[in-house]
Amino acid sequence: MDCPVEEQLIRKKLEPMAGIAQLDFNLLNRELTVYHRLNDPQPIAAALDAINMAPRLMEAGPSPSAAPSGMSPLRKSLLAIGGATALAAEAVSWATGDDTSRLVLALTVSSILCAGLPTLKKGWIALRNLTLNIYFLMSLAATGAIIIGKWPEAAMVIFLFAVAEAVEGLSLERVRRAIASLSALVPDTAEIKVGSDWREQPVAGVSIGSRIRIRTGSRVPLDARVESGRASLDQATITGESLPVDKQVGDALFAGSIVTDGVVEATVTAVAGDSTVARIAAAIQTAQAQRAPTQRFVDRFAHYYTPAVVAFAGALALLGPLLFGGAWADWLYEALVILVIACPCALVLSTPVTVVSGLTVAAKHGILVKGGVYLEGGRMLKAVALDKTGTLTGGKPALTDAFTLDGTPVARALLIAASLDDHSTHPVARALVDGWRKQQPKAGLLPVEHFGVLNGHGVKGTVDGQSWHLGNHRLVDELGWYTPEVAARLAVLENAGKTAVILCTDSGPAAIFGVADTIRPESLPAVAMLRALQVEPVMLTGDNAATAQAIADHLGIRDARGNLMPEGKQAAIAELKGRYGTVGMVGDGINDAPALARADIGIAMGAAGTAVALETADVAIMDDDPRKIADFIGLSRHCAAILKQNISLALGIKALFLSLALTGHATLWMAVFADMGGSLLVVFNGLRLLGYAPRGGYMPDTADLS
Repeated sequence: MDCPVEEQLIRKKLEPMAGIAQLDFNLLNRELTVYHRLNDPQPIAAALDAINMAPRLMEAGPSPSAAPSGMSPLRKSLLAIGGATALAAEAVSWATGDDTSRLVLALTVSSILCAGLPTLKKGWIALRNLTLNIYFLMSLAATGAIIIGKWPEAAMVIFLFAVAEAVEGLSLERVRRAIASLSALVPDTAEIKVGSDWREQPVAGVSIGSRIRIRTGSRVPLDARVESGRASLDQATITGESLPVDKQVGDALFAGSIVTDGVVEATVTAVAGDSTVARIAAAIQTAQAQRAPTQRFVDRFAHYYTPAVVAFAGALALLGPLLFGGAWADWLYEALVILVIACPCALVLSTPVTVVSGLTVAAKHGILVKGGVYLEGGRMLKAVALDKTGTLTGGKPALTDAFTLDGTPVARALLIAASLDDHSTHPVARALVDGWRKQQPKAGLLPVEHFGVLNGHGVKGTVDGQSWHLGNHRLVDELGWYTPEVAARLAVLENAGKTAVILCTDSGPAAIFGVADTIRPESLPAVAMLRALQVEPVMLTGDNAATAQAIADHLGIRDARGNLMPEGKQAAIAELKGRYGTVGMVGDGINDAPALARADIGIAMGAAGTAVALETADVAIMDDDPRKIADFIGLSRHCAAILKQNISLALGIKALFLSLALTGHATLWMAVFADMGGSLLVVFNGLRLLGYAPRGGYMPDTADLS
């Protein structure tokens, strides 16, 4: 089951059955998921058996690799014999001028038995189930050719179809291998600490919390967090980063990455089936099973196109001799030619191979696209809203300024602020905590009671019995402490492009801290790449307007909006959609959830190891490289161009050979070339996407995805 022909047959068999709710097809991996209300799945298996598609039940969850495929040595030998005898039948017929001699008949029968039995068997199954598919049409064409005495052509039709199917199968296998190789990146065993010893164990049996050791040259077997040691890791296969990344205590390790230098011990944070690479592979499997907009259009078109052409061929065979004269056999032959040409295989195959190739090459470059609808939709983006922190900037700001307003010692004020922010994961909060620890590396923080998060404003809590608030200028304004002195101090920091954080007691502001974030070196080319694609970049941030404008001016972003709460970003997306049409939103996948949901395509940055981002975003950039936003849009446009080429090729070939058939210049074997040749053309054209190299990214050579 790797072709829409089989899918159509299965749908016709299963969908009318009582208790069947839904069918999900993964044609590339030959997997069918049946949602049903039956007490026993045996009737489903029996129905599939009846159409010669006996199922093999799978365990729940994604399969580790694609289903095996390829031709057996016996099948290759039979195909070779079938080809030789078909050519011999044609040669004898041409030499003798007799299509029905005993030698021609013997060669034809031999060819059909060797090369055509699978096709004829599937044609008979289609006939029994009243399904118009390519196997039925090819079987009908061969049978009709024999009836009217065209024995050599019958043999050639069956042989050429078998060869085309074999080549098509090998082409699709390349896509299967590309997807399967994502899961094959992870080693089968891990070095686990058991007591005081280290032992090799299968990764499938390793639980969360286990201690593992990874040496230089080894692949990380499971997602983990470094507990001791330092190492340099090549994680290009996960994030698409071109350079090794240094890891130390507390850093995350992704399964499938390679330790290029060093040795680390780490604690497992996810079992094998829940690792980042496993989630990526599962997401691609799910995405490729969904139908893209172009594919849905093609399926609807084929639903009406095929019966219409078959009806036309039948009318031509019956009415041709009556209306235009001529021999009945000649008109039947022309009708058979049209039947073969009519099969929409090339048209139906024109989209799924291209879409799956696009999804796979995107993942290879660290861009996880959650379905064909988003892969196709990326080309429509006219504007992209970019969150500042963590997208355009490094997301790791540092403490730069600290001064008090009420006489509290700076060290004491910073200690209280760090104690409050130690409960937060916000980058600005971490900057305050890290700033304190750099000054007092051996000192501890203070306990905080009644801690609370003030959404979009900051945090609050009680330290040593006193209530404290810590946050941005909106918090100070809401508390009523936005005095001229505070405003002046804030203006100095904000005009310098820094983020101001104010510590307040119940009696007023106590201290002000300045935090500065650094712009990513990739951000400037990322903005330039978006402009080159005629996509307008817009900055949306909760930071103050002055800081936002300072960074926007440096990057060349004309539209920068600061002081935005989550609902403000959502409203900005709505306004941008009214101005530009199709708009994307880039954020961290969690804090920007309302805006990401409001956008036509939500893009999460730095999604590697983040389950929420992988599950909720439409597109997930696995690392923090903003250039991949433009790479995604460029890939989408390239994919759309190939889809248009494929549809044009499929329909153009059909139109050309239909016109030849109607004027009596096409033969049956030419019709097979037209149909299967068109199918192979669109498959090979779609496979070109596997070699696509984005302008801003790079092609990792650690994974063999060819």
